[in-house]
Amino acid sequence: MNTLSRPDLSDIKKGDWVDRRLPKAWRPYTRLARLDRPVGIWLTLFPCWAALVQASHGIPELRHLIVFTLGALLMRSAGSTVNDIADRKFDGHVERTRFRPLVSGQINVPQAILFLLAQLVLAASLLLFLSPFTLLVAICVLPLVLIYPLCKRFTYWPQAVLGAAFNWGMLMAWSEIAGKIPAGAFLTWVGAIAWQIGYDTVYAYVDMKDDTRLGLKSTAILFGERGKSFIGLFYIVSVAAWTLGGWMIGMTMPYAFGILIVAAHLAWQTWRIDLSRPHLSYSLFLANIFTGVLLAFAAFIGTL
Repeated sequence: MNTLSRPDLSDIKKGDWVDRRLPKAWRPYTRLARLDRPVGIWLTLFPCWAALVQASHGIPELRHLIVFTLGALLMRSAGSTVNDIADRKFDGHVERTRFRPLVSGQINVPQAILFLLAQLVLAASLLLFLSPFTLLVAICVLPLVLIYPLCKRFTYWPQAVLGAAFNWGMLMAWSEIAGKIPAGAFLTWVGAIAWQIGYDTVYAYVDMKDDTRLGLKSTAILFGERGKSFIGLFYIVSVAAWTLGGWMIGMTMPYAFGILIVAAHLAWQTWRIDLSRPHLSYSLFLANIFTGVLLAFAAFIGTL
């Protein structure tokens, strides 16, 4: 079935709180930053919060929570803006994205670039509250953030680049609080990348027909009908990395119980996957917000 016959797949929902409550001039920028679709922000925040808890060996200081929360929100939003600028010529041909602000003409490219610069300036201002080492770690992620929107043109693994970039806050949390990034912390970051490859592949199946027609690449196109097995494999890698990494950074036994719950939830997701049903794929993608909640909870009880 042609996806253009399924208008309900669009990720812009007419008549939502953006249309009802915000001034007309604000609406395209709110959608450009994905504030109307905050799933990506939550999926970035929860692993970062988990790392903050682990590095702090308990509840983090309020200033760290504020800085890292705002940083995750701003960088995720800036990444979304970069993505829409880079993909504006493709998004109009994809059912899920054809009503986005740049495609529909609500704003133009120069306006989007100015908005991006404002986001980056705000994000950079947060670095004033962090250590020089964390500043260096933060600068290292910028190439990944900027190159990600172009990855689908030349590699089947844009999900891996996205996972590395938007879980970078986990490494920054350790550099800021502990003054170093231990091997166990690095391994939990690798686990988050594997997790993101898994759930973002589920998401990519929603667009697979359109992406194939446009000559774009993704793990969904690479895996094809074997996607369910590969997604399950990446979820297994993520659980293994979180388990071993947690042990290496001194998590207590309750952490293992929390990760067991995470594993059960991811197993349930994998069992539910039906690659021929885009709406189910999107629902399972959203279910990973709960995975993030469970991961942060496991980190917290692992410090008790």
